[in-house]
Amino acid sequence: MANLDEALDALTAQAPGSCQLREDRGQGAYVDARRAIEICNACRYCEGFCAVFPAMTLRREFRDSDLDYLANLCHNCRGCFFSCQYAPPHEFGINVPKVFAELRTESYAKYAWPQPLAGLFRRNGTILSLATILAVTLILILTMALSDPAAFWGANDRSGSFYAVIPWEIMVAVAGASFGFAILALIISGFRFWRETGGGSFAQAGPLGKAAGDVLTLRNLGGGGEGCNDIDETYSSWRRIFHHFLFYGFALCFAATCVATVYDHFLGLIAPYAFLSWPVQLGFWGGIGMMIGTVGLAWVKIAADPGPAAPSVVGADFALLMLLFLTAFTGLVLLGLRATPAMGILLAVHLGTVLTLFVFAPYSKMVHGLYRSLALLRNAREQRRTSDAAAAP
Repeated sequence: MANLDEALDALTAQAPGSCQLREDRGQGAYVDARRAIEICNACRYCEGFCAVFPAMTLRREFRDSDLDYLANLCHNCRGCFFSCQYAPPHEFGINVPKVFAELRTESYAKYAWPQPLAGLFRRNGTILSLATILAVTLILILTMALSDPAAFWGANDRSGSFYAVIPWEIMVAVAGASFGFAILALIISGFRFWRETGGGSFAQAGPLGKAAGDVLTLRNLGGGGEGCNDIDETYSSWRRIFHHFLFYGFALCFAATCVATVYDHFLGLIAPYAFLSWPVQLGFWGGIGMMIGTVGLAWVKIAADPGPAAPSVVGADFALLMLLFLTAFTGLVLLGLRATPAMGILLAVHLGTVLTLFVFAPYSKMVHGLYRSLALLRNAREQRRTSDAAAAP
């Protein structure tokens, strides 16, 4: 114990708030994260808590890219904070969930493409909120100006009524361009993250399968079966449950769009579709799931102990949850009122929120799903190499 204390004293020769740790504001998050994780690597009390600490023990030194990898591997279960003997109010002030949350935001901006747009992460909450309002207003004005007033204000849910309000060519061009840009930006950003953090080849089937299982089941939010410290030091699975609602709800909505494309282009069936049709059923239940997930996650953030939280990222988190909720909510309201004179306005509002979601996806916290998946893949590869090395004669 004496040797451990001496090592920790050396690592914390400067107090958490000292000017030396803050001398370079651009690297502040990396300085704080490196200091915290080096202390954790000396202590190792939390070694069995999650995927981060076993991965940490494989390293003696931590480059910025290593910290990016560990921060995105972290699922913010907060178990290490509530169990740490060096957490505040201890003079060491170790708060891994907080510094990793700040570092994740830094890594999102660091690997973003195009790089000039990386600044959108800095005040993401404000920008995302204003952009949503602007996009909805702009599309609403253009729709009212370009469409036939009889179609815009008419009560009509017959086949093709959506395209009477917003022409098919315009709808496909705007949605396709924004979605295509988002996918391209996410692919390039993900490749940068993978390359800089030393990911290597994607060709190993075993690690791919394990990583996919970890992603789809959110295993690291299970706390080994008891749950995570979502609210306080007690265990719960609320955040995992609400993440599942949001993730699979979004997946169902995306599937609804894909099935509707098949209906339109291959079967010659023009929207809007009947309530019991596949596109509508997938979108309906997906929208319900998204609303449950976003409201639930917002509740968890509000009710949670603020100690492990990073105040600088809270605004961006709530802005994204708001946008996801509005995307689902406006879609469901459009479904319910599509046969009324409100259809034209509701269609424009829904498309405005969807457009904002597409355009800002690479510059909002939505990228955490991509980076975390890649971090889980790298972690699965490291575990495979470690087990193979241990089994070797």
